[in-house]
Amino acid sequence: MLRRIWAITQKEFIQLIRSMILPALTIGPILELILFAVAIHTDVQHIPMVVADQSLSPASRAYLTAFTDSGSFDIVATAPDQAGAIHAIDSGDASIGIIIPPDFASKLVQKNANVLMLVDGSSSYVTQAAASNAGAISNQYAVQLVSQQVPSLQANIRTLYNPDLKDLWFIIPGFGAFLIYGLSLKMTAFAIVREREVGTIEALLVTPIRPIELMLGKAIPNLLIAGINAATVLPIGVLIFNVPFRGNILLFSALSLLFAISGLGLGLAISSISQSQLQANQISSLVNIAGMFVSGFMFPAYSLPLLLRVAGFLLPLTFFIPIVNGIFIKGVGLDSLWSPILALTALTVVIFFVGASAFRQKLD
Repeated sequence: MLRRIWAITQKEFIQLIRSMILPALTIGPILELILFAVAIHTDVQHIPMVVADQSLSPASRAYLTAFTDSGSFDIVATAPDQAGAIHAIDSGDASIGIIIPPDFASKLVQKNANVLMLVDGSSSYVTQAAASNAGAISNQYAVQLVSQQVPSLQANIRTLYNPDLKDLWFIIPGFGAFLIYGLSLKMTAFAIVREREVGTIEALLVTPIRPIELMLGKAIPNLLIAGINAATVLPIGVLIFNVPFRGNILLFSALSLLFAISGLGLGLAISSISQSQLQANQISSLVNIAGMFVSGFMFPAYSLPLLLRVAGFLLPLTFFIPIVNGIFIKGVGLDSLWSPILALTALTVVIFFVGASAFRQKLD
């Protein structure tokens, strides 16, 4: 009996190794654990900040130095005025803006200095961390001024786009995008590898169809389903959960379609390189989980290590999150979102090219 059990055990090991499922089953949980450990933080550091220092005085520079020395903020842009700071936040270049008035230094002496802080309210995690850290740093700086017999200053913090900090306004747009991404990925992850497993791939080989044509033919029916998902999931957030939609509906629809195409292309690329449906499921699940943590959906991407930030640039969700937040919550247009739109378009082309190349190699 033991010999028969051992023979079956050897057979299963050989099949696992040959099917390339074993690496996915063993490496996958390790990568997921690393993503959880690295991406999840209770404190957010290096928050991008835009500064409109209209004072340009030693006092204002000392005030800003207190922010950069804390490690919680990085000055990534400067602006001439409040409108310029808001534009940087609209574009996603910064999560907080500080406007220092021209009379900042003189007002310190007159005991009534004020600064204005504008916080991006389209992301709950960033909003809470930025407002809390900025207020604490400003208060600490004010305490130092008191110890130097210089009057304290008042920091006026204003949250843009979501002043009441309603949780659903943070959750619905990003989660809707994540659902579309996950569904698009799963729908096509088995499309080509299924043909190989059931033996119908040989019938396709005798036809004049080219790899890219096969991928497009596989994607179009699923694209219609993804379009239906996009047309139902996000409007539910508006109609039932009262999340405001402030942008251009035509622009949003076109970019949602582009995003769905990129997700379908990524699924087809996974299907092309997979040896079995089980392996395709493992890879697509790992990519789906990676998208949750490195795309900026749950946690800000700038708080991640450099390697994970680079990995995030390989996922369409990374570029669609600022698009959906920008159009949905901020109400901005092409002038503020051209950078992620171009990146998403380029990535979609690359994904389909890589998928077609991988499929062609499999046929050869």
